[in-house]
Amino acid sequence: MNMKSIQEVKRFHEARLMALPDVVSVGIGLNEAGDAAVIVGLTRENIATRAHIPQRLEEYPVVVRITGSAKAE
Repeated sequence: MNMKSIQEVKRFHEARLMALPDVVSVGIGLNEAGDAAVIVGLTRENIATRAHIPQRLEEYPVVVRITGSAKAE
């Protein structure tokens, strides 16, 4: 079985996720179990957006975090 790296999976799905309302970031981190996960940052809780974010992207878990707005300094 040829498993994609989490970097490849994130890169493939990032544009679609970033196009969702209130999504400000898509990154890589760890879930509560310590497994590699795709981390999706939202500016605020948005039930409609959460409905479009899968619990897994391919074989990797997805974690949604409320991060607030992101701004460059």
